[in-house]
Amino acid sequence: QVQLVESGGGLVQAGGSLRLSCAISKRPLTIYHMGWFRQAPGKEREFVAGISGTGRNTLVAESVKGRFTISRDNAEDTVYLTMNSLKPEDTAVYTCAAGGSYTTSPSAYHYWGQGTQVTVAS
Repeated sequence: QVQLVESGGGLVQAGGSLRLSCAISKRPLTIYHMGWFRQAPGKEREFVAGISGTGRNTLVAESVKGRFTISRDNAEDTVYLTMNSLKPEDTAVYTCAAGGSYTTSPSAYHYWGQGTQVTVAS
């Protein structure tokens, strides 16, 4: 059973930064493409960023491009989402996911974490 555990969420002022972490329980991490998604109240789940198994390729949603960065440390079995210049509209539950395909589509990801709340105050 693969388990994903997110951490690093919290309350931050607009313009601030947070780094989310996602630890995966099953090695090797490199076999999984990883993604971050978010869901705000009353809205559909939205792709935020993705990274290939080796870390060579990344995808970032237009809404966060230039502000968010996804990275991974396969030696530590952890994926990160570094969020800078946060805006109130970034407020959501952020969830990491692991899958066999490098894609923005949630259906391609087989394993999901519980999510961590990010709240950006104006």
